[in-house]
Amino acid sequence: MNTPPTFDLTQFEQSLVRALGANEPPGPLFKQAVAQATGQLESRCMAGEPIRELVHARADFMDRLLTLAWNHVAAMEGEAAALAAVGGYGRRELHPASDIDLLILLPAGCDDPLAQRIEPFLRMLWDVGLEIGSSVRSPEEAIELAAREVTVITNLIESRLLAGDPLLFETVRQGTAPERIWPSTEFFAAKLEEQRARHRRYGDTAYNLEPNIKESPGGLRDLASIGWVAKRHFGVQTFRDLIPHGFLTEAEYEELMACEAFLWRIRFGIHTLTGRHDDRLLFDHQRPLAERIGYRERNGRMAVEHLMHDYYRTVQALSRLNEMLLQFFEEEILYRDADNRPQLLTQHFQARKGFLEVRNPPLFPYRPFALMEVFLLLAQHPELKGVRAGTIRLIRENLYRVDDAFRCDVRARDYFMELLRQPRGITLALRKMHRYGVLAAYLPVFGRIEGQMQYDLFHTYTVDEHTLFVLRNTRRIFIEKHAGELPLASAIAKDLPKPELLHIAALFHDIAKGRGGDHSTLGEQEAEVFCAGHGLSEWDTRLVSWLVRNHLLMSSTAQRKDVDDPEVIHEFATRVGEQTRLDYLYLLTVADIRATNPELWTSWKASLLRELYGRTKRALRRGLENPEDRDERITEIRKEARAQLIAEGIPSEAIERVWAEFDDDYFLRHNPAEVAWHTTTIACARPGELPLVEVRLYRERGGTAIFVYAPDNDRLFAHTASVLEQLDLSVADARIIGSRDHRTLDTYIVMESDGRPVEEGHRCQAIRQALRERLVNPDAEPVGVNRRLPRRHKHMAVTTQIHLSLDERRECTILELFTLDRPGLLSRVGRAFTRCGVRLHSAKIGTFGSHVEDVFFLTDQHNLPLDDTAGQCLRGTIRQLLDETD
Repeated sequence: MNTPPTFDLTQFEQSLVRALGANEPPGPLFKQAVAQATGQLESRCMAGEPIRELVHARADFMDRLLTLAWNHVAAMEGEAAALAAVGGYGRRELHPASDIDLLILLPAGCDDPLAQRIEPFLRMLWDVGLEIGSSVRSPEEAIELAAREVTVITNLIESRLLAGDPLLFETVRQGTAPERIWPSTEFFAAKLEEQRARHRRYGDTAYNLEPNIKESPGGLRDLASIGWVAKRHFGVQTFRDLIPHGFLTEAEYEELMACEAFLWRIRFGIHTLTGRHDDRLLFDHQRPLAERIGYRERNGRMAVEHLMHDYYRTVQALSRLNEMLLQFFEEEILYRDADNRPQLLTQHFQARKGFLEVRNPPLFPYRPFALMEVFLLLAQHPELKGVRAGTIRLIRENLYRVDDAFRCDVRARDYFMELLRQPRGITLALRKMHRYGVLAAYLPVFGRIEGQMQYDLFHTYTVDEHTLFVLRNTRRIFIEKHAGELPLASAIAKDLPKPELLHIAALFHDIAKGRGGDHSTLGEQEAEVFCAGHGLSEWDTRLVSWLVRNHLLMSSTAQRKDVDDPEVIHEFATRVGEQTRLDYLYLLTVADIRATNPELWTSWKASLLRELYGRTKRALRRGLENPEDRDERITEIRKEARAQLIAEGIPSEAIERVWAEFDDDYFLRHNPAEVAWHTTTIACARPGELPLVEVRLYRERGGTAIFVYAPDNDRLFAHTASVLEQLDLSVADARIIGSRDHRTLDTYIVMESDGRPVEEGHRCQAIRQALRERLVNPDAEPVGVNRRLPRRHKHMAVTTQIHLSLDERRECTILELFTLDRPGLLSRVGRAFTRCGVRLHSAKIGTFGSHVEDVFFLTDQHNLPLDDTAGQCLRGTIRQLLDETD
C-alpha cells in the first residue's frame, strides 16, 4: 500500500470550510497545502524513498485536493457535472511540476450558472501554481473529438473519475470503447507512426548530450506508448498484465519497471531542482542532479559521468524492450491475418509475415554461433521487415552463450566478417546487433564504451553511438545514390580494394576511449588482436592497425597546419607512405568528422581535407625521395597568377610593382587565384584609398575570403577580429603578410556562425563598411565584444592551456592555445599580441564544440622568434584578458 503524504488533508478541509464561511479567499490555503505537500515529497525523495511511491503519492494528494476544490470552491457536489483525470495524471502518475490534465464533463446544453462555476475553479488552481491542462466538454463533444484525433482518445484511455456524476463519465467511457471508435488496428498503426515521427525529430538516437527523458528515443514516452496499445488491445491496466499474454516474461517485466523507476527518479529530480515542468536533461541540471540523487565521483570519473552512463544504459535497455513489445503488437494486431506460411531462408531460419525467425526455438543452445547468422541474414535480405519478437527474446535469453568459446569459434568469426563484406544492410544489421546486446557480448571491448559520454560539446553522442554513426558513414560512401554528397570520397571508394577493412577501422578507431592514455595506441592493439583472430592477412592487419593508430592524423594536419606549405605536405606524405593508406585514411577521416557532431562538418573543413588529399597524392606520385621544392612551387604560383592577371588586362609593370613588395613566403601561402585577386585590388587602387577591404566568396574552399591591405599597425589583427566577431562571423584561417613598404596584407577565411559561407550582396557590403570604418583609425583601442557566453558553454570544464614552441624552419614561435570558446576570444588574443609587442604572421583557428584549438605563428618586432620575456608576457596577458570574459 502506498504511503500518503503526511500533510493533514482532514485538517485542511476544516480550515477551508471555515474560510469559505467567513467569505475569505480559499487560494492561500490551497497554495500553502501544495507547497507543504511538495516539500514533504521532496524530503522523502532525498531520503531515498522508492520513487514509485512518491509519484503515486503526489497523484493521490492531488486527487484529494482537487475533489475538495470541486466540492467546496466550485460547489459542484451533487451537480450533474464530472471531473476526470486524464493523460499521465489519469495513470496515477504525477511528478512535482507535471501538467495536471483534467476533463470537465457537463451535460449537453447545460445552464449557464453551472458552467460559470468552472472558470473560478480553474482560475484558483492556476493562481495556486498548478500546471493545469483542462478541457470542458459534453460527453458527446468528447466522443466526437476523440473519434477524430488520436491524441484525444489516447488521453481518454487512461481517464479516471475524480468527482461528480459517474453517468457522464461512463457515457464517455462506453462511447470511446474500441468497438465504437479507434479499433486496436487503427490505434496501433497511428501510435506506431507517431513514435517513429517523434524519434525522427530527435535524430533517431537516444544518445544526445542533452536528452529529453520523456520524448527522446528510449524515454518515458516510449514506455507510455506500449501501455496505451496494451490497454486498447487487451484491456489490461498494468504491464504485469501482459505476462499471461506472453508479451513479457517476469524478468522482462522487472527490467521494464527498473528502467521506468530510474527515469522517474531523474524526472522527479529535475522538477524539484528547477521548480518547473522541464523534461530536458540540460547541462544546467546534470551536475546538481547527479549529486542530488546520490552520485559521487569515483574511479577518476565525475559524478555526472556516472549519472549519464546509467542514463544511456537505461534508455538502451528500454529501447530494446520497446522494440520487442511493439514487434509483438505488430504481429498480433497488424499482421494477424497476413499469410502465415513460412518462407525458408536457410536450414535454421525462415521468414514469416515478412519477419525473420528461427525455425526451431531450441536452436541457439545447440548451435550458439547461429546468433551471428541472424544479422548476416538481415543484411542479405533487405526485404525483411525485421526480427520476430519471439526470436528477439530468444537472442536476449541466450546472450550468455556468447562467451570466450563462442568468440573463438571460427564459424561465428566467419559470419561476422561476412557481414562486414556485404554490399548492403551492414548499418541496419550492426545497429540491431548493438540493440540486442550481441555486439557488446561478441566484442567485450565495444561493451566498455557503451553509454560512455564525452563531456564536451564537440562529441555530440556517446562513444558507442558515435562509432555506429562512423560505420554508417563509411558504408554510405559506397552507395551510388549518395555519391553527390561527397564526390571525391565516392570516387575513391569505387576503387577501394577491401571496404571491410575501412569498416573494421571505423569500429575500432575509438574503442579504447575512456581508459586513460592514448586511445589511438590502445585501439591499435585491440585492432591487431581482432584482425589476427578473424583471419586477416598480415598486410590487411597492418593497414587496419595503422588506420586506428593514425585516425586523427589527417584532420589534425588539415586543421592545424598550412597545407599550402610543401614541407608540411612532404612530412604528411612521409607518415602516410603510400596511396592505399591515403585513400583509406581520407575516407575514415571524413566519416569520423561527420559523425562527431553534424553541425561541425563544414564546406571549409571538407576543402581542407580535399586539398591535403590532392597535394599528398601528387607528392606520393612524385616519390618521397623527390619532394616538391619551395622555389619550384613559388615559380608555378607566380606563373599561373601572372597568366590570370594578363588575361584581366593588368600590365606586367603593375604586376611587378606589386610583387616587388612581398617576399617568397607570400607566394607559398596563397594560391594563384588569391595572388591574382590581391594584385588586381592593389594595382587598381587610387592613391590615399587605404585601407583596402574586399570580400569574395570562395566556393572551392567553402568559405568567404576577406582581404585587408593597410598600413602596418600592431593593433590591426585585434581590430579586425573584434569587427568580425561583432558581426557574428567565425574565423577559420588568418594569414598576415608584411610588405617591404611597411604595409600588411591580411587574408581571412570566415563563415557564418552556422558554418555556411557568407553570401555575396548586402552582407558582404556590411562587412566591408564595418572593417573600413574601424581600420581607418587603427591607433584606437579595439572595441570589446559584449555577446554573452552560450548557455551550454558555461558548464564545460575547459582548462586554458598555452604552449609556446620554436619553429626553426620558419624562424618563428608557434603559440598553441587550448581554451573555452567564448565571444571576443580572437580580439582579446590580438590585444595580448599588441601589449607584448608580438607580430602575428598566420593563424589556424579550430573550434571544436565548446573549446578552441588555435595555432598562431609569431615573431617579435624584428621578425625573430620570441625570447623568454616576450613568452612570459604573452602567457600572462592572454590569461588575464580571457579571465575578463569568464
